[in-house]
Amino acid sequence: MKLNFYIYYRVPAQNAERARMAVRELQRELSDIAGISGRLLRRRDDETTWMEIYENVQDVTRFEAELAKLVERHGLAGLLVPGSSRKQEVFRALESPCA
Repeated sequence: MKLNFYIYYRVPAQNAERARMAVRELQRELSDIAGISGRLLRRRDDETTWMEIYENVQDVTRFEAELAKLVERHGLAGLLVPGSSRKQEVFRALESPCA
């Protein structure tokens, strides 16, 4: 079963450029290691709310372990709004009744 990961968090304006560079590097490394490409989005009505999206993850255990290592290595927790954290939601696709 393939799963989709949606990870959202808040980055203060003063950390935006450093956080953007850290996430882009994290995503490049994750693609090299696990073959999963990520996307980085920012909420349209709140530029401090960001979301990383990773779709069609097959090896969930490996993906989560590698992602955790990279988040730590790139110091993402220290770039977030004080007192906040990364929130992760995981979804799977529904089978289409018309397929």
